[in-house]
Amino acid sequence: MTTAVREDLDEFDLDVPWALHPQVALRPESFGALLYHFGTRKLSFLKNRTIVAIIESLPDHSDMRSAIAAAGITESQSAPYVTALATLARSNMITRP
Repeated sequence: MTTAVREDLDEFDLDVPWALHPQVALRPESFGALLYHFGTRKLSFLKNRTIVAIIESLPDHSDMRSAIAAAGITESQSAPYVTALATLARSNMITRP
């Protein structure tokens, strides 16, 4: 695991609520989804449907850890998902409410 990935896992707080940023639109697509941030004009392509499901379920969960678990991801499988979600947090696609 690279240092950057380890930092993502250490800095991204899984035990707090997260939400889609209020200025972000999520549009489902056949490959996954598009995220568009109207404030920054950033466009993100989500090619993993599980990540899309986690993001869509954020309002239903009290923290990110339970949203990941509800998507059927075990603790031992979670590292790539946490890294992807941390990247979305760094780019302000998801935020703390």
